[in-house]
Amino acid sequence: MKKLPLILFIVLFLAIAVLYLLHFTGSKKAAESDTPPVIAEIPARGIAFINIDTVIYKFDMFFDRREDLMAKQKKAEAELTSKGNQYEKNAKDFEEKVNKGLITRATAAEMQQGLIQQQQELVTLRDKLQSDLLEEEQVMNRQIIEYITSYLEANKSEYNYSYILGKSFGSVVLYGDSALDITKKVLGEINKQYQSEKK
Repeated sequence: MKKLPLILFIVLFLAIAVLYLLHFTGSKKAAESDTPPVIAEIPARGIAFINIDTVIYKFDMFFDRREDLMAKQKKAEAELTSKGNQYEKNAKDFEEKVNKGLITRATAAEMQQGLIQQQQELVTLRDKLQSDLLEEEQVMNRQIIEYITSYLEANKSEYNYSYILGKSFGSVVLYGDSALDITKKVLGEINKQYQSEKK
């Protein structure tokens, strides 16, 4: 009876030792038999890039849309200047009447309140016009990028690239080999297509 716990202890010890050996020698074999992960190789002409800033600022569509935007900006500035001049005229008129004592205090208070409201409306109008112009500029830039992207998708068989990246100042593409730069070709083609669509 006294030998039974000793025998059980020896059997358990041997079982643990066998499991230990199987576990660690088996993982080495499994690790050796594992093939290294396959990394997809990109063919030499699989990637190209376009300098987005160059394309946008030399694209005829940009100049047309920018002219429209500048016209809207001039109109907004003219409206703001006109209302600003009206406010200044009213403020000068108020000051003159108060200094000469031509109006009662009650009338002066009403006029002053009207001037404060006019000034607030002027600030609100300025902010709205700035916001509208900024939004229009963002929409214009998105339309140009969409045009370029649509062109590339429609002509993907001609370019035959897996990826065409957009490189610009501050973008994630920090460097690109000049042999992979297709900016001039794309710019020439989209200008040609845009001009034919305009006609």
